[in-house]
Amino acid sequence: MSNYVLSCCSTADLTKEHFQNRDISYICFHFELDGKQYLDDLGESMPFDKFYQAMVDGADTKTSQINADEFMTYFEPYLKEGKDIVHVTLSSGISGVYNSACIARDEMMEKYPDRKIYVIDSLNASSGYGLFMDKLADLRDSGMSAEELAAWAEENKYYCHAWFFSSDLTFFVKGGRVSKTSGFVGNLLNICPLLNVSSEGKLIPRFKIRTKKKAILAIVDKMAELVENGTDYSGKCYISNSACYEDAQAVADLVKERFPKIDGDILINSVGTTIGSHTGPGTVALFFWGKKRED
Repeated sequence: MSNYVLSCCSTADLTKEHFQNRDISYICFHFELDGKQYLDDLGESMPFDKFYQAMVDGADTKTSQINADEFMTYFEPYLKEGKDIVHVTLSSGISGVYNSACIARDEMMEKYPDRKIYVIDSLNASSGYGLFMDKLADLRDSGMSAEELAAWAEENKYYCHAWFFSSDLTFFVKGGRVSKTSGFVGNLLNICPLLNVSSEGKLIPRFKIRTKKKAILAIVDKMAELVENGTDYSGKCYISNSACYEDAQAVADLVKERFPKIDGDILINSVGTTIGSHTGPGTVALFFWGKKRED
């Protein structure tokens, strides 16, 4: 067992069982549903199907990041145990949580000068962030020290790709990410925007694709373009979805067909309540290791 804690935020969108099996600790974001506050605790307080149905039924959603005080409360028990911490956050291009974790790190390291806290900006989101955490767990288990792991994470985070498409622009309009006119026309014409997480960790629209069927093909074509070794890709692949499992399965089936050497099963997770509050239902995301992300 390592002498440090590997940790992340709940927005890595893996299951509780997955985190436990990989010995990855996590701290939860928060969200509101029609004014009532919940923890983004991987679907325990609010099952994902009920959450997305509430959005369809017109519920208002808001999210809030983890603040510095919460991070200090979360970090301190590990430090008291004499353990160092490697904590990886949701992308700074999406949330301010990285800054909160850094403030907490600085305060806690003053209080515990013999301990080390490494805070890394994942520059990723949802199960792409989760895929990154899974790799870090492998490296920790291989014997990497906390310092070595943090250095590896900083250098290699740009190789973890995240591509998304959405078949319903309603909540992109509601959140102000798409204009009402563009959203109306897009839904009318069955436009599915294809987006990715940039090298700065921002969610950027890249292509407008007409029909979901073509979007499924396009997202897997992007994977073929960006992975190392093309169809001989032998790394892991994760997928997440917001209440559209059949679409996610269609992507997974196509990935299996195109990349027969892929490492293990393709894991399909739910987009959690924090990120899902902004995408709404109908979003599928594909995550894999590939060439260095550069814009």
